[in-house]
Amino acid sequence: AGPSKGKVEEMGIKAGGTPYQNIWVKNMNAKHTVDIAKELAQRPDVTIKKNAGPQVLIYHTHTTEAFDGVTRTTDKTKSVCAVGERIAKQLEAAGIGVLHDTTYHDYPAYNGSYGRSIVTMKNDLKKYPSIQVTLDIHRDAMTRSDGTRLKPTAVVNGKKAAQVMIISGCDDTGDLGFPDWEHNLRFALRLQKSASDRYADLARPLNFCPRRYNENVTHGSLLVEIGTDANTLEEALYAGDLFGESLTAALLQLRG
Repeated sequence: AGPSKGKVEEMGIKAGGTPYQNIWVKNMNAKHTVDIAKELAQRPDVTIKKNAGPQVLIYHTHTTEAFDGVTRTTDKTKSVCAVGERIAKQLEAAGIGVLHDTTYHDYPAYNGSYGRSIVTMKNDLKKYPSIQVTLDIHRDAMTRSDGTRLKPTAVVNGKKAAQVMIISGCDDTGDLGFPDWEHNLRFALRLQKSASDRYADLARPLNFCPRRYNENVTHGSLLVEIGTDANTLEEALYAGDLFGESLTAALLQLRG
């Protein structure tokens, strides 16, 4: 796909939903509330071992998602795969083993991407039972009704980064086959706090929503949106570095 033309509106999405200290949680569920303080106080069901095989799986359900106004590309140096690589490097530098799986799940066909990516995930987990955390790295897309594309950015140390949104699912109605969603939420809140403690405006409000997104597979499974198609690749890569640092810090607190 070629670059999108049209108006782009840059913004920092800092508030939305319920505030607690320096974080925000946007609860999209009808039947579940969140006691943020209580959930943050509980240790996630994740135990990290340093220098002991892969602890984190980074994968991409929508592997061809791209930036700079380009919707999709099979060039992995310009897609969400490049962002995943930046996140992986931060973890590896701290001695946290990573498997970065760049299998295409949305190409050549887009429909059924989640069905294909869950197969990849389960195969990776079977091969590497040491994996504690699985992160599905995406990029978002936000467009106003007049066609204006939104570009969420934060300035960190004088440089622009794409904003990051962590998504934690919930079995709101009890029919998603996702009974253990609280574990993912605890981990998501720790991660949101870690990012906000380091870089005040990097994270958009945590999206707690009535969806599964393959997060039912482990107790440390999350989906993360890095910027939108209106962000530049450079902004997204920088966000990958910053998010990777925040993730590393959160995981080092969960060492076994």
